[in-house]
Amino acid sequence: MRFAGITDNDIVDGIDGISVSFWTQGCPFHCPGCHNPETWDFNGGKELPDYYLDSLIEKLTANGIQRNLSILGGEPLCPENEGLIYSICRVVKQELPNTKIILWTGYTMEQLKNRSKTNDPFIGSLLRNYLDVIIDGPYKKDLRDLRLKLRGSSNQRIWKHVKYKLPVLHKNDYHWINIKEENI
Repeated sequence: MRFAGITDNDIVDGIDGISVSFWTQGCPFHCPGCHNPETWDFNGGKELPDYYLDSLIEKLTANGIQRNLSILGGEPLCPENEGLIYSICRVVKQELPNTKIILWTGYTMEQLKNRSKTNDPFIGSLLRNYLDVIIDGPYKKDLRDLRLKLRGSSNQRIWKHVKYKLPVLHKNDYHWINIKEENI
């Protein structure tokens, strides 16, 4: 597996303080005006070392400071990357359950929910169990707006995961709400 890079103490790409940002390698969208075109090539970037999960956990807790995890790209949820992202999110939530995981994707929430209903077990599990915030939608150069928090264009939306217990069934379900940036 390949990745584009890791930013240890990121105060730009995240919410609520400091994040570790993990940049995936490879993107099928190739949005005109993309901020990270160097991440498009699936053969670019760096080889992921065998110890990457241990290293990521160490980075998230370095110097006794709890950080959030931001996942960007490239495209984290394309078929070539979704298994890796699932593995990272699963381990982070098992080891550090209070870590918020924020993910940027060119797919819309509607597309992700449709994929979760088909034969795509990684997407369904990510939506149900691991992701806390999703910024969805492809970057659109003609809708660029520098005033937006966490987004580059006005078509992109911020979604917050709301977990709740169903009172009769006693099992976890999930729900995503589209929020305004001041409510992050």
